[in-house]
Amino acid sequence: MQLKGIKIGFAVTGSHCTIKEVLSQVSLLVERGSDVYPIVSTSVDCEDTRFGKAADWKEFLKNTTGHEIIKTVVEAEPIGPQSLFDIIVVAPCTGNTLAKLVNGITDSPVLMAVKAHLRNQKPVVMAISTNDGLGMNARNIGMLLNIKNIYMVPFGQDNPIQKANSLVAKMSLLPETIEYALDGKQIQPVIIQYQE
Repeated sequence: MQLKGIKIGFAVTGSHCTIKEVLSQVSLLVERGSDVYPIVSTSVDCEDTRFGKAADWKEFLKNTTGHEIIKTVVEAEPIGPQSLFDIIVVAPCTGNTLAKLVNGITDSPVLMAVKAHLRNQKPVVMAISTNDGLGMNARNIGMLLNIKNIYMVPFGQDNPIQKANSLVAKMSLLPETIEYALDGKQIQPVIIQYQE
């Protein structure tokens, strides 16, 4: 499947160390002809970190996609009723975001976007980046793998010696994962040996 003309809601959450890598995938999707609409969590909207400034991330997203950023729950709510996107991507997807999603909590723009989109039984792709993927969030990841219309970008341990519970998606597999998800399929294998 080609991604040209596909409307993608692209939600960025606060795994700040992974955002730069994710934004390169936004550029790639736009280059491939996708119509990408940025959505950001409150953390990405407001917090400057050692990895970058919120204003710079948002400027990049707006300039690259040509669309205004969805950054409030109110702005995200119409995604469902108006069936705005073919697919939503959450990348990076923090442990906090995936835990709330599994438990039906919609207290952020990203979570509202996903909830609104799922009501239309359309695909959501999640690219996890969490320090507790093999810890407290292992159960939540397992549950997400079994939820209809949720698809995962293949992931693995990014630093098993120093951060044994940490899991990160292979962001370069994001476009291929989207293609599979649009066909109703989970790309395989899901669990991979992670290499930078």
